[in-house]
Amino acid sequence: MSAMTDFTSSPVSLLAESYQLGDRNRGDGCPGALKMHEAKDGGIGRVRVAGGQMSPERWEALADMADRFGDGNIHVTTRGNLQVRGIQDTAAFAEAAQEHGFLPSRAHDRVRNIIASPLAPELLPLVAELDAALLADDVVTGLSGRTLFGLDSGVGDIVSRRPDFGVFAHDGGFQLVLGGVFVARRVERGDVAATLVQAARRWQELRGSAWRVAEKPEVHGEIIASLDAAVEVAEVPFVGVVPGRPVGWLPQLDGLVSLGAGVRFGQLSSQLARMIAVTGARTTVTPWHSIVLHDVDEHAAEQIVRVLAPLGLIFDANSTWLRVSACTGIEGCEKSLSDTRGDAAQAVASLDIPQGKVHFSGCERRCGHPLESYTDYLATGDGEYEVSAR
Repeated sequence: MSAMTDFTSSPVSLLAESYQLGDRNRGDGCPGALKMHEAKDGGIGRVRVAGGQMSPERWEALADMADRFGDGNIHVTTRGNLQVRGIQDTAAFAEAAQEHGFLPSRAHDRVRNIIASPLAPELLPLVAELDAALLADDVVTGLSGRTLFGLDSGVGDIVSRRPDFGVFAHDGGFQLVLGGVFVARRVERGDVAATLVQAARRWQELRGSAWRVAEKPEVHGEIIASLDAAVEVAEVPFVGVVPGRPVGWLPQLDGLVSLGAGVRFGQLSSQLARMIAVTGARTTVTPWHSIVLHDVDEHAAEQIVRVLAPLGLIFDANSTWLRVSACTGIEGCEKSLSDTRGDAAQAVASLDIPQGKVHFSGCERRCGHPLESYTDYLATGDGEYEVSAR
């Protein structure tokens, strides 16, 4: 069974601090398949996969792209997207992304950040509808690449990621989420996609230089007022605890099984990606550095665990690795003062690791840090860290 996280204790201050990072007088640096971030180890190209949905064919294609253009690895992001590092031929990478369906619209390259509860297949049609609605709208192409859309099945997992625009299944309808918090409005299922896109359009008109909706609470009222299909309600849902990342053996109602697997540092080799494709399973990439393989019979599930666990997937919900994260470190970032991932691995191997979430950062930007409380290892030199609670 997955661990439970107290959503009410997740400190908003950690997210608020991240809003101060980056110069708002320029565009945000979130990479895409076209506009890449140039890192120490080469270009970073990111492909958006709505709702984290990956088919075997997509895994094969991305594995080939990682080998041809990058460092041979695929990296899972905290928005449920996938990226390749070490790219030298950026134009060829973009062309391949378009050829394999990862780039349905060049203008919308960086705005299709959609996450959804990974164990809720009933949300998949909504994911597709929202993606189509975004692709059909020209105004949203001006949004920051950090903009996040979220569809929560009612368990609170996606709301805990504090999406800019989202809905939470509640009492037969959907509660609206704006800037990561509930607002006193609800929409019917058929109006979800149009309502979220309308909210995003209005935000684009009002945001100025802000990247995330929570940065500018003074315009939230204007956004809400623009939503014709949103009906005012007296109360908003209360979410006390939410499930942690889905890891392990996850029985489905139809008698089949889903397998949740953690990914160490969010990094898969192209070989592992191809082995995931070989399973033939529909998979969901989650915002928690994990993937879920769906609709597998029990015999096949046993074989999948036996083969993929030695290759690096983590099926043990109690693994220490599920609590430990790290930024790219000195190998891929000029700002990093240490080999954060090597240092983290050494700490895990020595069992010298605090309880709870732990994050190793190479500099004060703390890229990839958890949204909930964690123990912060901040590099002050090569292999040297200042440790604090955040």
